[in-house]
Amino acid sequence: MSAFLSVEASVTGRKWIGPTPAQERWAAGLAQETGLPLALCHVLARRGIEAADAAQFLTPSLRDLMPDPSHLLDMDKAALRLARAIAAGEKIAIFADYDVDGGASAALLMDYLGQLGLRATLYVPDRIAEGYGPNVPAMQALSRDHGLIICVDCGTMAHAAIQAASVDVLVLDHHLGGETLPKALAVVNPNRQDETSALTYLCAAGVVFMLLVALNRQRRAQGAKTPDLLAMLDLVALASVADVAPLIGLNRAFVQQGLKVMAARKRPGLAALGDVAGLDRAPEAYHLGFLLGPRVNAGGRIGKADLGARLLSTTDPHEAAALAERLNDLNAERRALEDAVRVQALEQAEGRGLDGPLVWAAGEGWHPGVVGIVAARLKEATNRPAVVIGFDGEIGKGSGRSVSGVDLGAAVARLVTEGLLQTGGGHKMAAGLSVARADLEGAMARLSQLLAAQGAGLRGPADLVLDGVLGPAAITPDLISQIERAGPFGAGAPAPRFALPSVQVLFAKRAGETHLRLTLGDGSGARIDAIAFRAYETGLGTLLENHAGGLFHVAGYLEIDTWGGRSRPKLRLLDAAPAQ
Repeated sequence: MSAFLSVEASVTGRKWIGPTPAQERWAAGLAQETGLPLALCHVLARRGIEAADAAQFLTPSLRDLMPDPSHLLDMDKAALRLARAIAAGEKIAIFADYDVDGGASAALLMDYLGQLGLRATLYVPDRIAEGYGPNVPAMQALSRDHGLIICVDCGTMAHAAIQAASVDVLVLDHHLGGETLPKALAVVNPNRQDETSALTYLCAAGVVFMLLVALNRQRRAQGAKTPDLLAMLDLVALASVADVAPLIGLNRAFVQQGLKVMAARKRPGLAALGDVAGLDRAPEAYHLGFLLGPRVNAGGRIGKADLGARLLSTTDPHEAAALAERLNDLNAERRALEDAVRVQALEQAEGRGLDGPLVWAAGEGWHPGVVGIVAARLKEATNRPAVVIGFDGEIGKGSGRSVSGVDLGAAVARLVTEGLLQTGGGHKMAAGLSVARADLEGAMARLSQLLAAQGAGLRGPADLVLDGVLGPAAITPDLISQIERAGPFGAGAPAPRFALPSVQVLFAKRAGETHLRLTLGDGSGARIDAIAFRAYETGLGTLLENHAGGLFHVAGYLEIDTWGGRSRPKLRLLDAAPAQ
């Protein structure tokens, strides 16, 4: 395929890929049949949307997309057991993972039970002292005082811990299952090996929400009170975006509706968190992933593990404000830790070589709460799966992130069965693991081999896929609002990216250490403001700051800047190349 706008290698080393001739024709046909803007039709064409389906796609209905929860294995069994516990007033414990998905899943259950006058016990394990998932001492202790334990966002591989419980255990999870399941009363997980559901893309909060749908259906049949589940979709949206769940199918409807719920600011924890994060507008998926999610995660990464779940579940605005401030402070500490580890990890990985199927680094004392974020940074920089491990003694705890088309979770699970890892698991795009120091080199070599067999390492810098071209004069807040109807955008549904051909840099100024602010014009008087984040970590910042009046093709995302009470179009600039 020929390069779009003849950009074979941009300043960041990427080839630009534009719409195919077939997609161009499709988009033109959509525009003619629907009357929608051509730029939006390019986005729809890339996703294969037919004209007859465009209206439904742009306004996804939860009612239309929600499947029967009973299609998931063990769902009815789990709903019946929870209904019985509610009716009997049993003490219920919720064992949650320490990340956003775990916290939101726990908050969903606590919100539901709270509306019925029940108070559940929240238990979140300490990342360092207890590690991921249920453990024997915790499950035994919870069994002594509770009649039912519900594990959320964890438990599918916790055979020994669940066996140690002396009461019924329900597992609501989405992580890859093994050949055998733990001896829980019910394991509801679209990613268990015997599951045939197409809902493998759900995060744990999505699974919990479906359980509550099933529970409401049972309660309505009995004439009992049923909490408003639509009002809980803010939690499902937050978890789906923060856990990088693909924003397709049911997830897309969850997030679109959840963002509307969140904009009403009725959940004290999320309202307080938005305030400390400086969120002064209706939230978008981007804000969930990059402003709110990291702050909720900060408690589990470097602070007290249950802070995030407590924030999301509290009904007290004063408690919410205090928890949000604490998490905001912890997030700042997390960023400092992350920066220090990132520099060391990148230097080590570069010394090992960045052209193999796996990029990895391991270091003494690297905080386990930031190794996953650093792995994500290495993955983004190299377009290869990355694993980062922190050692404390003879055992290292690590986290990995993968690229599209390479199943990291399955490869890590394979290493556990082969005895090269102490523990490990996850899903296609992310995994956690622990490894003995003596096994480190062998485990990484074997992991590299398994990933190479899936095609990892065969790619250079990721091609930049673009949806079309636009001129500054055509980019208006109304057009951007129209394009955003194809969202929300995130994992599995990348935000549309457009090229602005042959523009001049009218203004350029460094912002902070690595960012660049610009104003771009096309020679006709039309102009648009832009920002290029981390531009000086590549050649992008230097090229555009020292523009010498030249013409450039630039590419990026479109967004609306509402600063100062005015709405203006803005380009989040990703790449550039000198115009030929």
